[in-house]
Amino acid sequence: MSTLAPSQEHRAFNGIFYRTEGEGEPLLLLHGLLVSGAMFDPLVPLLRDRFRMLIPDLRGHGRSGDLGAPYDVAMLAADLDAVLTEAGFRRCAVLGSSHGGTVAQQLAHTRPAAVSRLVLVCTYACNASTLKERIEAEVLRALLLLLSPGTIAKLILRPSKPRPTGAIGLTREQALWLQSILAANRAPAMREAARGLATFDSRPWLHEIGVPTLVVGGTHDFAVPRHHFDTLLNGIPGAAGHLVDRAGHTLLWTHTRELADIVRAQ
Repeated sequence: MSTLAPSQEHRAFNGIFYRTEGEGEPLLLLHGLLVSGAMFDPLVPLLRDRFRMLIPDLRGHGRSGDLGAPYDVAMLAADLDAVLTEAGFRRCAVLGSSHGGTVAQQLAHTRPAAVSRLVLVCTYACNASTLKERIEAEVLRALLLLLSPGTIAKLILRPSKPRPTGAIGLTREQALWLQSILAANRAPAMREAARGLATFDSRPWLHEIGVPTLVVGGTHDFAVPRHHFDTLLNGIPGAAGHLVDRAGHTLLWTHTRELADIVRAQ
């Protein structure tokens, strides 16, 4: 019979919803753009015997979706002050996935005493560092003017057919589950959050991050290409890197156990 603490749900005084899972070393999990903390559901059972996990829904997302703007990275990180305090996380490891990785970087930069180490998964220092990426960011914002997050989810999250590249993709069940998470968000908030994706740039201060950092990427991540992995690895002093073979931007769901092993071993 398990003696691990059960999942608990809370709402911080600033309105941010969060839950806690497991026991052990404090670990803050930060989700990506357009989703919510529910994205970590497959990972949680693999880590709950080793970590006490704090999993918020960032401002504008999930069950924090009714909170108003701004939704830039600085605000998303500032919101975590209340969450960390109320959860009793004085100092913790931080895992940020995709856009959550920018919030993790911001937290390590502005509140270094709160962060013991970083795990940056499929993320970037500047998502709009090329002309192609700047155009893609504007296209996303335009789509959010025309379409609901649920409709966009159906366009971008589909079961993967066999690929000549050899990348492992989502199953039908995984795609439908992720579509439901995206569909729960509101378009206006997601549109402004997407602006935060386009404007964030940690390159000028990456060298100031002074905590042990592991950068994790996928060999077939075309949403956040290899140059972003290299920028973080080369910009953060002493950072280590791990590329997951045959993984794309969805590696948290397609290579869940491998990611859990990486996090446990760090």
